[in-house]
Amino acid sequence: MIAASAILAGYESIRRLLDPAPLTYPLVVIAAGIIGFAGNELVASYRIRVGKRIGSAALVADGFHARTDGFTSLAVVIGALGVIAGFPLADPLVGLLITVAILVVLRGAARDIYQRLMDAVDPALTEKATATVSGTPGVLEIEHVRLRWIGHRITADAGIVVDHDLDLVAAHQITHEAQHRLVHEIAKLADATIHVSPAAAPGLDPHADLAHHDLPPQG
Repeated sequence: MIAASAILAGYESIRRLLDPAPLTYPLVVIAAGIIGFAGNELVASYRIRVGKRIGSAALVADGFHARTDGFTSLAVVIGALGVIAGFPLADPLVGLLITVAILVVLRGAARDIYQRLMDAVDPALTEKATATVSGTPGVLEIEHVRLRWIGHRITADAGIVVDHDLDLVAAHQITHEAQHRLVHEIAKLADATIHVSPAAAPGLDPHADLAHHDLPPQG
C-alpha cells in the first residue's frame, strides 16, 4: 500500500506538471489538509506506540505510513498556499516532494519487515543478552548466544560452560539463574533455552564424541 501511494502521488504530480489545471476551492483544500494531518498523526502515534509495545514491525511500519500521510496533508496545504500566492505549479511540485517522502518511508518499512522475516535481531540486543548470561555467577565461559523473533516475541538460545565438578543440581541452578536474568533484561523475551557444558579438565573433553561431526558444542 505504501508503494501504491508513492506511484499514485508521482503519477498525478507529473500529470499536473504536463497538463496544468487550476486548483479549485484552495481554502477548502487547506482546511482538509490541516484536519488530515491532525487525524493521521493521532493514528500514527497510536499504531507506533502499540506496535513497539507488542513487538509488531508491521504495525510500526503502518504507523509511519500514517505519519507520512499526515505530512502529505501538510504538504498539500503548502501547495495550496503557493497557488493562492500566484504560483500554480506549487501543487504538482509539492506532489513530487510527497512522492520522495513516501519512497523514503517505503524503504525503511521494507527493510524492517525483511529483517523481521529473516529473524534478524538488533545486534545491541544480542550483546546485552551475552553480557547478561556471562555475568551470571558460576558461568565460566559463553559458547554461544542467539536471539530470534517468533511472531511478536523473542526466543533465546545460549550455551554456557560451568565448573566440571559441579553436580546436576548446582549446574541446573546456574542455568536457571541465567534464564531468569535474561527474562528480566531482554524485553519481549518469551523463552530461553540454556545449554550447559562442563569445563574441560585433564583427561576430560566433554565434546569428544561429537568432534568428528563438526557440530557446535552444546551441553
